[in-house]
Amino acid sequence: MSQYQNPPSGTPAEAFNPFDAEIARDPQKHFKAVRDETPVVSTPPPFRNYVVSRYEDVRWVLKHPELFSSSAEAVPIGQDRPLIPLQIDPPEHAKYRRLLDPLFAPKAVAVIEDDARKLVNEIIDRFDGSATIDFHDQFSVPVPCTLFLRLMGLPQEHLDQFLTWKDQILRADVDPEDYDDASELIKAADAMRRDAGKQIYAYFSEAMEERRTKRTDDLLSYLVHTELEGRTLTDEEVLDVCFLFIIAGLDTVTASLDCMIARLARHPDERQALVDDPALIPGAVEELLRYETPVTGIIRLTTEPVELHGVTMEPRSMVTCLLHAADTDEREFPDPDEVDFEREPNRHIAFGAGPHRCLGSHLARLELRVALEEFHARVPEYTVPPEANLAFTPGIRAASPLPLLIGNAAKES
Repeated sequence: MSQYQNPPSGTPAEAFNPFDAEIARDPQKHFKAVRDETPVVSTPPPFRNYVVSRYEDVRWVLKHPELFSSSAEAVPIGQDRPLIPLQIDPPEHAKYRRLLDPLFAPKAVAVIEDDARKLVNEIIDRFDGSATIDFHDQFSVPVPCTLFLRLMGLPQEHLDQFLTWKDQILRADVDPEDYDDASELIKAADAMRRDAGKQIYAYFSEAMEERRTKRTDDLLSYLVHTELEGRTLTDEEVLDVCFLFIIAGLDTVTASLDCMIARLARHPDERQALVDDPALIPGAVEELLRYETPVTGIIRLTTEPVELHGVTMEPRSMVTCLLHAADTDEREFPDPDEVDFEREPNRHIAFGAGPHRCLGSHLARLELRVALEEFHARVPEYTVPPEANLAFTPGIRAASPLPLLIGNAAKES
């Protein structure tokens, strides 16, 4: 049995759902008690898994894939095979990261900054003197999603279809009232994901054939024609990378922007600080990723018995690593509930940790920085209407709708 080396403390609890809608609305107030009292939580059936919430514990889990697998079995989301490289464990994982990491290295993503800045301003132009906007629909969705389609070389008119597939996979929005018990609800959600997955595979199979006939200057064409260990990628490998790109490229930056702007809109001193000194924005991106970590948690599967804080997790147990709880842990971050745009050091794990750390983190940082810079330059005054009751989706914390009063309407509110 693998033994975690910190002294055991706390006991399992039986009633904590980290993906509850109320927790998504105001996560920070829920996490401190869990970290302090039950650092390893055992959730009740039918969603039985172990929840790890302390910063040091979460990093330890994520840095030991030999004990905590990131296999497709850990997160089935409608795919036929493991998503590359996310659901491939070391050592096989390394060859795919060597192939893909250069595409998303800081120097590689820096070349798209001017295009990203132009796109953000084009989207702001569409506000056209409005007093109110839905930030989610009118900004945080189109910015990263339009850029993603451009990078992949896919038609912009297909965006709505991609967003539908993404939501069916990540949120599987089935109505609980239509089902008699939780097991039937789970089956229905899985069926929705699988149907969306089949459509994604069919779409990219056709797009791949087009790239084989005519090479273009985009990521999809690169994947079709590049070589790995002296051979081109198989069709299945390309499809498995593309499936992951959809899930990662169409949701997390949108959710991050929602969380950041919702925070700033309700804290005018922080908003004004960025307006007055745009040089704070790179630090603000990091600090808001820490405090508003959009991906609440990520799941791993134990490969053997593991003991953590006196709790034994049996083989093939699901383990949820609460990134958001870890990022507000006072054991790592002094004054964790204070948002400090100049926090140093800031070792947040909003992008995960270990070998599976987010492939697109540098691209995400660029998109977030450019979006905040241009939005605050063009829309320095904004606030959430007093009557608005913001709600965030569980798991990946997007806010839809996210109403904002802007300009004079914000000043007068």
